[in-house]
Amino acid sequence: MTAGADEMLRAASALSSRLPWPLAVLARLAYNYRWSWLPDGPDVFREVDRDRWAACGRNPVRLLQETSAEALLRAAGNAALVARAEQLERAMLEDLARPAATDVVGEDRPVAFFCAEYGLHDSLPIYAGGLGALAGDIVKEASDLALPFVAVGLMYRHGYFRQRVDHSGWQQEYWVPTDPERSPAVLVTRGEDRAPLRIRVPIDEDDVIAQVWRVDVGRVPLYLLDTDVPENGRVARWITARLYDSDARTRLAQYVLLGGGGAAALRALGIEPGVVHMNEGHAGFAALEMTRAAVEDGLGFDAAAQAVRRRTVFTTHTPVPAGNDTYPSDHVRLALGPLARSLSTDVEQILRLGRTRADDEQEPFGVTQFALRASRAANGVSRRHGDVSREMWRVLWPDRSLDDVPIGHVTNGVHVPSWVGAPMRRLLDRQLGAGWPQRAADPVTFAAIDDIPAQELWDVRCEQRRLLVEYVRDVSQLQRIARGEPRDYVEAAAKAFDPAVLTLGFARRLATYKRLHLLLHDVQRSFALLAGDRPVQLLLAGKAHPRDDDGKRLVQQLFAVRSQQRAFERVVFLEDYNLDVAARLVRGCDVWINLPRPPLEASGTSGMKAAVNGGLQLSVLDGWWAEAYDGANGWALGGEVDRDPGAQDARHAGELLALLETEVVPEFYARDAAGVPQAWIDRIRRSMRTLIPAFSATRMLTEYEDRIYRAG
Repeated sequence: MTAGADEMLRAASALSSRLPWPLAVLARLAYNYRWSWLPDGPDVFREVDRDRWAACGRNPVRLLQETSAEALLRAAGNAALVARAEQLERAMLEDLARPAATDVVGEDRPVAFFCAEYGLHDSLPIYAGGLGALAGDIVKEASDLALPFVAVGLMYRHGYFRQRVDHSGWQQEYWVPTDPERSPAVLVTRGEDRAPLRIRVPIDEDDVIAQVWRVDVGRVPLYLLDTDVPENGRVARWITARLYDSDARTRLAQYVLLGGGGAAALRALGIEPGVVHMNEGHAGFAALEMTRAAVEDGLGFDAAAQAVRRRTVFTTHTPVPAGNDTYPSDHVRLALGPLARSLSTDVEQILRLGRTRADDEQEPFGVTQFALRASRAANGVSRRHGDVSREMWRVLWPDRSLDDVPIGHVTNGVHVPSWVGAPMRRLLDRQLGAGWPQRAADPVTFAAIDDIPAQELWDVRCEQRRLLVEYVRDVSQLQRIARGEPRDYVEAAAKAFDPAVLTLGFARRLATYKRLHLLLHDVQRSFALLAGDRPVQLLLAGKAHPRDDDGKRLVQQLFAVRSQQRAFERVVFLEDYNLDVAARLVRGCDVWINLPRPPLEASGTSGMKAAVNGGLQLSVLDGWWAEAYDGANGWALGGEVDRDPGAQDARHAGELLALLETEVVPEFYARDAAGVPQAWIDRIRRSMRTLIPAFSATRMLTEYEDRIYRAG
């Protein structure tokens, strides 16, 4: 039993003590996120108390702590609900009891996965966006594949910022505290007195103390370090306050804590990794702490670093040098000074490892450069991103040709059970047979999609669109009221959005290179699409970094157009984009739009999630779509690199509108006598058949296991 498992049992027992005895099963389910991707899991908790479930942010522990005694008694008397919960527990226990299914690592030497954020579920807000959602999918898939795996991160007490948009369209940020004790998390303890485990991490000449929380994700324990303890001063306690804190020194301290503290925590927990996977440069200092431990065992610095390198792998996610975090040498000297002294080396040697040109003392320290040098294998997250990364970092290997730069690629994938909508899941369960998600990487699994009657597939797509439109009508009215919008505009959200209308989605981080502005490049043509005889409705969501004023202006431009064109009632911007909103959008939108400026999209996974649900892609040929598009499974804009951004924007905006006008809209509304768009359904079939197996997390993690984790 891994460290912290006893605490999980005790926490579930304590929670069950306040529940009527038939609901004790829910307390046991609540402390393992495995419920969240079992088909009936979310519905079982929701039916205990629907209003409380929504009010507590779909947090099962808070639900059971806060639901009234009357509602709990009512749920306990619902024999069908209790039976469903017991069935969920049987499925979970059967899953947890499976033996490990790999010869690459073992239960005694698992993969240790380090990442700065994890998007497991919206009830645990320790994620910002795509990197976190991917990390969550990797952890869940590791559980499904019975791959020995532990994950390491930080317990952010205020998480990532929340978003409001004011009447002018300007983004306002605020933070909401998270109480780990009211989450599916437990403090890891040690000794007979069960005192919380404490880790000492030297940062900036201070010994920072961190406690360790455990969150169970199926078979995988996630260990989260937390510096908000009384032993620390105010500055040290703030280290784990906010994800990607805007203060550079705090962010550097977070990365020292994540890597150095995380590796030290695993050692204190008695976990000896067979492979260490650093997911993005934020985690690079894990290699440094493991080197320190090897030096303590008697190796010199160089020999220790080489020994650590042989079991360390690294994934880079950023396709431009400026997007990779760098820090002034003085900041790094201060942050790593105590650690360097324990390594039988000086901090200058560490600084050299983090510079692109090691001997250039004027160059800042880069966490990505350090991680590349500290690992035996490195990869980008799509085929094109691998090419871009080799070109970008070839300077680190000046004696090698471009093709020999040791950076490969493993294209991202998505955890299919987490993202597929309930109506589509029921249809695929019937058509593909029991256990099809476990066979998601096998193209043979999806051959039967061609046999699904067009009417059935269309009915499911209409149902998922209807569910999304109902949500949008409700939420958009609430958000418009809160912004003080005119009453007619508030009511327009319910009147204008229609479950029978072609629904487009664009939701992602609001960075300028994502090019939301292309949707408004030709306002009159966009107006004609929205208000035509064959109308279109558009859903937008995303957050700009708090310091990215250019990104914030993208939404403000949209709001300015809204006041000029009545047709823009069919455009809704959904505030506070999170995992729950993302899931609703990818399940219900008919077409998923992605407009990055090539070659700046490392991969992109939101479109993969839409494909799982029968949504079609309209995307620039960059990131994953450059290898996914086959000419008939969606639509594509050119992926060429252009030195003139303005000309490229005009060209892509024209291509986008032309595709919508001449292909997408006509095909969606071309119906047979039964009201089914046969050509559209044929395209959906091809999309699902070609994209789901190739871009599932099952395929992705199997590739990591065979090509990256397995030593060469």
